[in-house]
Amino acid sequence: MTPVTLIAQPAAAATPTTIAYAQLTQTWELVLTDGDVVEVPEALAKAPDDAVNAGTRAPFLVSGDGRHFLYFRKSDGRFVERTLSSKERVVSRQYTTDTIGEEWPWVSDDGSYVVTGTSGPGLGVFADLRKGKVLPPPGKTDQWGFVGFSPDGKRLLLDGERLTLLDRGLRTRLRLKTRLGPTALANDYVTTAVPVGRYPKYRKLRMLNLRTGRASGTVTVRLPRGQYIDDLDFDQAGHVIVRSKTKTGVAIYRVSKATGKAKLLRTIARPDAAVWVLPGDSTYEPWTEKKSK
Repeated sequence: MTPVTLIAQPAAAATPTTIAYAQLTQTWELVLTDGDVVEVPEALAKAPDDAVNAGTRAPFLVSGDGRHFLYFRKSDGRFVERTLSSKERVVSRQYTTDTIGEEWPWVSDDGSYVVTGTSGPGLGVFADLRKGKVLPPPGKTDQWGFVGFSPDGKRLLLDGERLTLLDRGLRTRLRLKTRLGPTALANDYVTTAVPVGRYPKYRKLRMLNLRTGRASGTVTVRLPRGQYIDDLDFDQAGHVIVRSKTKTGVAIYRVSKATGKAKLLRTIARPDAAVWVLPGDSTYEPWTEKKSK
């Protein structure tokens, strides 16, 4: 078992046990921060034979806070959410194994809100698990794609002809027409981060203000040679957080918006598993699949 390696993190008393990562071996497993491993045999690994895309890997997500995990269950093909100590909750009855490979989920950091995108233009499910409601899509979502949640889970950012900021009730808060494509939203609900360069080898970023439409100058992120911005986000305090694939796993940095200086927060070594999933991952990340030798 390969533990999570923490760098320059002071020991905390009575730190609650959360999910360090999930891995797919013979079945899905949760590796906890205390080193314990919890099997999730009820979670599907692949779409069943009668699904539209039979054999496609089934999504398995862990919320950014490491407390919630979501999967398609074998018994009825429903997509469910649960914690280590709670029972399963169905996210939406319209989201089943038939949509694997055609529709994919995102979950807020606190595990309380799920949005699904589709392979065609538009969005599928908006599920507020805290209220136990599946909301009808807001108007004109046929041309929108999902960008992401604010870290506190109170705002959703969608793109399309305009960037549109919604609250949890899907009421519009801000709209902005811009050519820039942000991929992360801060808790001030105004500041967004935009990777700059050619996918997937991003090494630069800039900030975009959703209220004014003004963008900062381009800043080069000072990552080690051969590493790129594979995942871009904000933490609860508004710091820019970059995750970057390494030869042995993933490195996580806090990055200065002004200078691009990258401070290494921690590294996570890749386990010897076919697939692994970190808290906050989307369905597919650069480090998700293990490359065959």
